[in-house]
Amino acid sequence: MSRADLDKRPFDVAGMFDSIAGRYDLMNDVAALGQVRSWRKAMVESLAIAPGDAVLDLAAGTGTSTAAIVEAGARALAADFSLGMMREGRERQPHLPFVGADAQALPFADDSFDSAVISFALRNVQDPRRSLREMARVVRPGGRVVVCEFSTPVLKPFRAVYEKYLLRALPAIAGRLSSSADAYDYLAESILEWPSQEELVQWLGAAGLEQVQYRNLTGGIVALHRGVVPQPA
Repeated sequence: MSRADLDKRPFDVAGMFDSIAGRYDLMNDVAALGQVRSWRKAMVESLAIAPGDAVLDLAAGTGTSTAAIVEAGARALAADFSLGMMREGRERQPHLPFVGADAQALPFADDSFDSAVISFALRNVQDPRRSLREMARVVRPGGRVVVCEFSTPVLKPFRAVYEKYLLRALPAIAGRLSSSADAYDYLAESILEWPSQEELVQWLGAAGLEQVQYRNLTGGIVALHRGVVPQPA
C-alpha cells in the first residue's frame, strides 16, 4: 500500500481504507480505549432524530454508526467512497443501504435529508470545507449537520500525553492488530494536523450553517459540532 499523505489524495485515501477494512472497527475500539460506543451514542443524540427522519451518514465505513442511527428510529443511508469498507459493511449488516459517494460532490438533490452526519472522517477529505457545503446543500432547511471528529484536548498536560500516544503507542498497537500499520501513522498525523474546535466552528459557519455549537467529549479528544441549515429568507 502506498501511504496517503496529508494532501489527502482521494485515490490514496480510498485505497488506504480498502486495505484496513477487515479490522477497522476492532482497531478503532482498541485505539480509542473503549470510548467509541459512548462517542457514537452522543453523536446519535445530537441528531435529535424524529421517527422516520431521513439521515445521511457520510463516510460511514462499515456502517456501525449507520446502524446506531437506524436503531434511534431514522431511515439512514450509509455513503462512502471506499469499496472495501462498503463491501465489509454489506457483509456484516446486509439490512443497511450503502451507496458510493464522494464527500466533495454528493450525488443527491438539494434538501434530500432531514440531517447529515460525518464521524471521524472529515479530516480525511481532501477539501473538508467543500464537503461541509455539500452536506448543508443536501439537508433541508431547519435540518442538522453534525461532525463528530477527533480534536484538541483541552488541558495542556493531557494534550501532551495524548500526542505521545498517537505518535508512539497507536502505531505500535496497529502493528500488532493490523496488516497496514502505515495507515495508522497517517491517521495519527491527520488528527494532530486537524484544526481546533473554534476553527471548525468557523468552517461550519462559512458553509452557511447557523446556530453552530460544539461539545467536547473525553476532555476534547473528540469534539461534536452541530449546525442548522437556515430557513429561506
